[in-house]
Amino acid sequence: MKNKSLYPLVLFFIFITLQSAFYSQDRGIVRGFVADSSNGEALPYANVFVKELNRGTSTDFRGYFVLASLPENNTFTIVFSYVGYETKSVVVNVPRFKVKDVNIKLAPSSFELQTIELIGEKYREENATDLSLQKITIRDLENLPKGVELDIFRSLQSLPGVQTTGDLSSRYYVRGSNSNQNLVLLDNVTIYNPYHALGIFSAIDPDMVNSLEFYKGGYPADYHGRLSSVLRVVTRDGNANNFSGKASISFLTAKATVEGPIPHGSFIISGRKNYSDEILKKFRNNNSLPADFYDLFFKVNYSNDDFMKDAKFTFSTFASSDEIMNNNPIREDFKWGNKSLSFNYFQISDSPLYYQVEISAAQFKGEVIPNLSNSKSVYNEVQDLTMRMDFNYVYDNKNELSGGFKIFELKSKLLLSNYRGQQNDLGSKGTNISAYVRYEFMQFQNFGADVGLHIELTRLAGGGSATNFEPRASFTYRFIPELAFKASWGILGQDLITVSDENEIVTIFEPWIITPLYLQPSSSIHYIAGLEYNPSRFFSINTEAYYKQMKDLALVNEEKFFSGDKDLIPGKGEAYGLEFQSRYVNYPIDVTAAYTLSWSFKEVNGEKYSPRYDSRHTVNLSTEYDLGEGWIVSAAWTYSSGLPFTQIAGYYEKLNIDDVTTYSNLLESYKPFTILGDRNVERLPDYHRLDLSLTKKIKIGKLKTSIDVNVMNVYNRKNLFYINRTTGERVNMLPILPSVNLKIEL
Repeated sequence: MKNKSLYPLVLFFIFITLQSAFYSQDRGIVRGFVADSSNGEALPYANVFVKELNRGTSTDFRGYFVLASLPENNTFTIVFSYVGYETKSVVVNVPRFKVKDVNIKLAPSSFELQTIELIGEKYREENATDLSLQKITIRDLENLPKGVELDIFRSLQSLPGVQTTGDLSSRYYVRGSNSNQNLVLLDNVTIYNPYHALGIFSAIDPDMVNSLEFYKGGYPADYHGRLSSVLRVVTRDGNANNFSGKASISFLTAKATVEGPIPHGSFIISGRKNYSDEILKKFRNNNSLPADFYDLFFKVNYSNDDFMKDAKFTFSTFASSDEIMNNNPIREDFKWGNKSLSFNYFQISDSPLYYQVEISAAQFKGEVIPNLSNSKSVYNEVQDLTMRMDFNYVYDNKNELSGGFKIFELKSKLLLSNYRGQQNDLGSKGTNISAYVRYEFMQFQNFGADVGLHIELTRLAGGGSATNFEPRASFTYRFIPELAFKASWGILGQDLITVSDENEIVTIFEPWIITPLYLQPSSSIHYIAGLEYNPSRFFSINTEAYYKQMKDLALVNEEKFFSGDKDLIPGKGEAYGLEFQSRYVNYPIDVTAAYTLSWSFKEVNGEKYSPRYDSRHTVNLSTEYDLGEGWIVSAAWTYSSGLPFTQIAGYYEKLNIDDVTTYSNLLESYKPFTILGDRNVERLPDYHRLDLSLTKKIKIGKLKTSIDVNVMNVYNRKNLFYINRTTGERVNMLPILPSVNLKIEL
């Protein structure tokens, strides 16, 4: 949206900002961190409950919490709880005109849990504006069927509203949008191609992960740059108490993690490497996939009050690399990889304010090497340098003001070759300056609102001033303690896009470029509403309805006939649907059921069609049962209605003349050419699959061992992937696939 229409909203935020400068504090605030006593790792989303006031909150991804609006000069009992940990109660005196710091360490339970600790959960963030947000700890994922091994992106595919095109890819599509509209952040650093082995697995190893925050839409103003979703991967800090390590091996990879304390801090190193392509063959109808990949992560943090009180410094680096070298001159080869560096300074002040400053750099390189094949050469490189600052202030009435700015410099290179070997560079470079402000109304127990504004001051492609406003708003109203209505609305923009072919069955990597000046940046408007119902402490039901409009989508110009024609043309799209999820958690059983009804469309040059990831019905059922004595069994069943595909209408003999100087082989120059029907009007057969997993955990002294036996596609369903248009061969997805994972931790 352009300048003038949102001036009233800008003035509103200026008023809110000025209000914060003069707002006096006359009630007490308690804040602090909740961590694991055995290793010092933060416990995200732990329950914090004030017994006397019958209300509470939860920790954020850092394990940080703030209890505001407490009557001063009073003593309260605060109860801290987390599933799998012993509950701890602390008596706290709340002083007047001071912020009380309370840091808590919870001990892991040394016995089998007989009940799930949910103390305070009924009261936790009753007015939280968290529509379309999934907060996931790594503990939530560990006992699900893992397939070959635990994978973050494949786990996301079990959530309502998240689609996939089948077993052969961990690439995910959220609420009718393409995968290039999903922002993946490793802490705060963008990972441009977070996939291994043709997209079969994620490049982010779960052993380095503490928690995930996944917005399926309508995300707040501090996130930007993508039209659909945001996945924030929060990494672990490493064991602050003792040196420890773990190693694991599956049929696909071997990996290891080493962590331990340093003076006033800790470190973690995690690495993974594949050693065989036998499992990868199962993903490709027993055809060899000579993939060689690795990923490596290192992080160190430092916090010393003698050096700087209440400050934390973090440095991290990540690298991943993939090579597919066929050693065959008539086959193309592929290379791609990611690199990132990040430095973060996090500071808590004497007032209820914290802020952070971060400098990061990220790089992606991808290459298609055609050799003597008919493929075209592709080389893509993206380099970015980012500096950002954020702050958050909590008023004594529990309202929160946050804001920040970001300077983002990016350089892209995209070399494309035609069949004559001529190269064309579609890359460019630019600088984007943006800022945001966000105000959360949390002072009412049954009502909460989050109003934000993200402002883009420049376009990456340059072209002078191009101020763009992206307002966001969401609210929650709780009718009764068990029932809440939630809604959100927002305008989102995206200036960094990928050049992708929607007809590709398997996507190697999607080249990134800056939206050229002859196109407007892509934008979308999200409308979301939902109900949250918790009839008991063990059972929850959530429903969400969404409608999404997209415009100025940069699509490949399939009707480019002359050199002067544009490579990209604008398109538009819409998506809408209904999501349902219910969960029953009562030790020793955990059952989840999810259903999605959805529609998505794109339109370009007057042609409206369903994209290849549009599935009308999706069902995900999962259950986990703790048998005791370290035995855990789980099952997951997935169903989706058929995906769209373009049917072959026929063939004709096409004359191909490679050498115009000779006519001796003219009669042999005719080759069959496929004529395709209307795009994506047909549907593949329905898809369904059952996975089972059995886990045994053994602890001998300090040595912890776990063995996972997994079976994918238990009843060997022959799910159709595609029909080879050249040979007519039917290509199926995964057959029945057993696997074993062994993990040893010391």
